[in-house]
Amino acid sequence: MTIVADALTKEYKSTKALKGIDIRITEPKIYGLLGRNGAGKTTFMQLLAGYDRPSSGDLFINGMKPFDNRAVTEKICLIKEADNFKKDLTVQQVLKIASMFYPQWNKELAEELLEGFDLNRRRRVKSLSKGMESALGIIVGLASNAPVTMMDEPYIGLDAASRAYFYEVLLEEFQSNPRIIILSTHLIDEVSNLFEEVIIFNKGSILLQKSAEELREQSYCVSGPTDQIKAFVEGRHIIKEKSFAGTSQAYFLSVEAPKVTGDLTISGVPMQDMMVHLTEKRGARA
Repeated sequence: MTIVADALTKEYKSTKALKGIDIRITEPKIYGLLGRNGAGKTTFMQLLAGYDRPSSGDLFINGMKPFDNRAVTEKICLIKEADNFKKDLTVQQVLKIASMFYPQWNKELAEELLEGFDLNRRRRVKSLSKGMESALGIIVGLASNAPVTMMDEPYIGLDAASRAYFYEVLLEEFQSNPRIIILSTHLIDEVSNLFEEVIIFNKGSILLQKSAEELREQSYCVSGPTDQIKAFVEGRHIIKEKSFAGTSQAYFLSVEAPKVTGDLTISGVPMQDMMVHLTEKRGARA
């Protein structure tokens, strides 16, 4: 599957949710879709799933537009943060309907996940806790075997053990059946080791698209006395600088680790921290 967005724009009345973004997704990978609330991540996934049409620009999946196109949408599964299923349906009915929509439905996996999440198939959606409803969404997403599987904050309400189980099964399923998996999450540090590529949205634009390994290797923080930090950052592109009580820290992206002298020290930066610094309202440029 190949996903191509060219100058993709989506406007809602006076709000421009996407501002002419360009994206290329061409390989089966686990993609981390990151950014603050309102950055445009959910809008992009809804367009990709064919829920709505762009205001302008183009969006193609294998050369076809997804909106109102069953041949495309049956190959895409989007599990939203909430309200994925009709409240009066039972868990069993939800899975039955999903199996009829997705041609590559994996019934055995769905049964395994029902047991793994301890989810009663006779319960109605409206009687499920938030965590159990999230578990049902995860079951549908993974068992769909859709070539493009997207999950938007899929773990809301799940405890730590259930989230760990989800991550384990997600990785196992990807390894046995590679596909494009797009995961939007705020628990970045918890799942960052799963990501092979990272796409960071900021205010309706694409701030960065880079392999997760490169982002980890190229994220640095230099710390030390403020006067030495001031001299160090001269002429450099700094993402963020902060000071306290005579010491400072400077965050930046660099292909090579810079050499530091004097009392300066250098360290890596967790992916979540770098995303926060890159997208701060006061933030600098990537």
